[in-house]
Amino acid sequence: MEQVTLIGAALSDPGRVRVLMSLVPGELCVCQVVELLGLAPSTISRHLSVLKDAGLIHTRKQGRWIYCRLPDESALPVVRRALKWVTDELTGDALISTDRSRLDAICCMGKEELCRKQAGKSACCSSAPETRAGARWQKGSRGRSRGTRSKPTRPGSTRTG
Repeated sequence: MEQVTLIGAALSDPGRVRVLMSLVPGELCVCQVVELLGLAPSTISRHLSVLKDAGLIHTRKQGRWIYCRLPDESALPVVRRALKWVTDELTGDALISTDRSRLDAICCMGKEELCRKQAGKSACCSSAPETRAGARWQKGSRGRSRGTRSKPTRPGSTRTG
């Protein structure tokens, strides 16, 4: 039951359905999906997370590039049926056809060029360097975490939370 509700929620957003349909021909880099949909990378990341949680896509990281693809034949039967239904229903859809044409042009661009175009820098898919997550900040940095700052609970209050 849980898998069906996850799939239903994932398919409830047209952007996520467009992502799925863009992956029918094969694997894409996240920066290519960002370019196709014209949405913020954070929005695409959230869409991909919902699709991944539902089992509708798989992702992999290679260096700083993040790739996504549809699952293979080892996917759960409910996932395979849902993907077949979506692809059968949307074959020939005008927006999906337009996306496929745009995707052909996007795939001709190099990933580095595409990422520079999107962000004005040479990073792609992730602003993080190619390190472990904990190694991003130097030890002993004076940055604060959200939980250490105190503020009044209401205007005029002297109590802090």
